[in-house]
Amino acid sequence: MIRIAENKDIEALANLAVLMWKESSISELIAEFSDDISKSESCLLLKFENDTLIGFAQCKLRNDYVEGTKTNPVGYLEGIFIKEGYRNNGYAKELLNECEAWAKNNGCKEFASDCEIDNITSFQFHKSMGFTETNRIICFTKKLL
Repeated sequence: MIRIAENKDIEALANLAVLMWKESSISELIAEFSDDISKSESCLLLKFENDTLIGFAQCKLRNDYVEGTKTNPVGYLEGIFIKEGYRNNGYAKELLNECEAWAKNNGCKEFASDCEIDNITSFQFHKSMGFTETNRIICFTKKLL
């Protein structure tokens, strides 16, 4: 079963999301998801198997420039995750299909995503789901003294 996250799900969702976004804290994710749930331009989807939360997808509508796209808004996959032991069963594809349907229902003609350049698993997932690579970049920062 897949359903849209509600306020009551935020803590369980954050506990799952921190397994993917290890650089984030649970409290940071709770704050982000609490904000997202209240906005119509974002969608948090939960995947359950026998009442057990096993995955999620976070998607948003982006109105700023999205690499490789030509229209606005663009549906954007911010994150997708399935717990170990439940992978390779098509659950991520189900979540992605729901994200794409949500984006289409919100006026999107295009759907986009990204992954870190060294995240081979995510790269392979995106390719297998029909995404086309549009660009590779390396970002830099510098402290101003």
